Amino acid sequence: MTSDTAAGARGATAPAEGALETRGIEPVPEQERHGHPMQLFWVWFAANISILGLPLGATLVALQKLAFWQAAIVALVGSVGSFAIVGAVSIAGRRGGAPGLTLSRAVFGVRGNAGPTLVSLISRLGWETVNTTTAAFALLSLCSILFGTDPTAKSAPALTIACIAVFVICTVIVSGLGHRVLVSVQRWATWVFGALNIVVAGCLVSDVDWHAVGSAPPASVGAMIAGIGTVAAGTGIGWANASADMSRYQRPTARAGSLVASAAVGAGIPLVLLISLGSLLSAGDPALAEAGDPVAAIRAMLPPWMAVPYLIAAFGGLLLANHLSVYSAGLTTLTLGIRIKRVYAVVVDVVVTTAGAIYFMLVADNFYDPFVAFISLLAVPITAWIGVFATDMLRRRDYDAAGLMDLGRASRYWYRGGVQPRALAAWAVAIVVGYQFTTAGSGEDVWFAGVFAKTWPGQNGLGWVITFAVAAGLHALLGGARRAEADR
Repeated sequence: MTSDTAAGARGATAPAEGALETRGIEPVPEQERHGHPMQLFWVWFAANISILGLPLGATLVALQKLAFWQAAIVALVGSVGSFAIVGAVSIAGRRGGAPGLTLSRAVFGVRGNAGPTLVSLISRLGWETVNTTTAAFALLSLCSILFGTDPTAKSAPALTIACIAVFVICTVIVSGLGHRVLVSVQRWATWVFGALNIVVAGCLVSDVDWHAVGSAPPASVGAMIAGIGTVAAGTGIGWANASADMSRYQRPTARAGSLVASAAVGAGIPLVLLISLGSLLSAGDPALAEAGDPVAAIRAMLPPWMAVPYLIAAFGGLLLANHLSVYSAGLTTLTLGIRIKRVYAVVVDVVVTTAGAIYFMLVADNFYDPFVAFISLLAVPITAWIGVFATDMLRRRDYDAAGLMDLGRASRYWYRGGVQPRALAAWAVAIVVGYQFTTAGSGEDVWFAGVFAKTWPGQNGLGWVITFAVAAGLHALLGGARRAEADR
């Protein structure tokens, strides 16, 4: 096999100017790149107005024991800083016009890239399962208000599955149509659901225990550092390997600084507000951080008349995040070499996440703890990929379109048996080292604990930082980005 044209869809050379994007993972020709950074501002803003920011902020107070002002600083540094990394990685999409994991073939080799691509796909599917599960909880609550149905998932399995299906269908309608529709929907829906979130936030603030907020003692600097790691791992780090998927339609003249700012500011505004609000709410009542169903926990804090607008806002915010995640997952699936069109890849991905949501809602006893363990474990290999990919970006200014799509020996990115050994070795070593400082789970329910998990970096959630340093440093030490011709 010398090409994955089939994996990118048979309409590979068709332009993506219509409502339905027919392009797969093949690089976008320069004459078809008309995007500008402000479009990406709305994309990242919309993807981060979901209510998941509230329980994330609650954990900073309930688990890290931060004072509110400390939690606000942590939210700012963690979310804006991690999405600045997202923006920096998106520069590669502007240079190469292809999805991030497709461009990654130039770094790891057309075969060696399979590992990072599979990890990225698992990450996307995991986040989609989280979004789908939480949104279905919101719809269940909404149905209980409007129709008097049972709000408990296990007590109403048929209705639960129907709620999951509604969310999935709404996701596929937008994500399946492609980039142009996605960008448009994200922009305009942000105004609607953003306004609803502001109204909901106003009601939640009125219920804050201000005495508890003001009297809370500050935590240590180490706790703040751990909080920054938690926020970064739960926000920007998980999006970094998907950033080029959206920037591949940016015009070649788009400034790198503008791309970084569009991601950092676009995502930072809603995240800082939502995470800070979550920490405010948890200062007087830790129930939000401990909730198995964060949707119901937040609803209980609102007056009855506010429940319907809140649930609509919750559903909409999660839908906007899922649009982007499913679109990216479809492209990642194609990068693995699965020979279907992009729109069908989207369908395959949501089938998997639907099954996951059914499990968490109807079988599993807890939803939130597996979510925290999930982001802790996946932050390590994703950060290792970022370290290697970012080091490569420092020296690489362009990508060979034909080489990216050719999986045979004639590919410019064949290297040694289809593998770039320096990059793959740096990635693998960084993962092994990073996991030694990582703990997944809490209390008696610890899934995994590394050898150095109880050291200061491990206890403060810095395993992913060490991972990045090892991946970037080792890749640079081994030679970093060298031209393909020098490696053949």
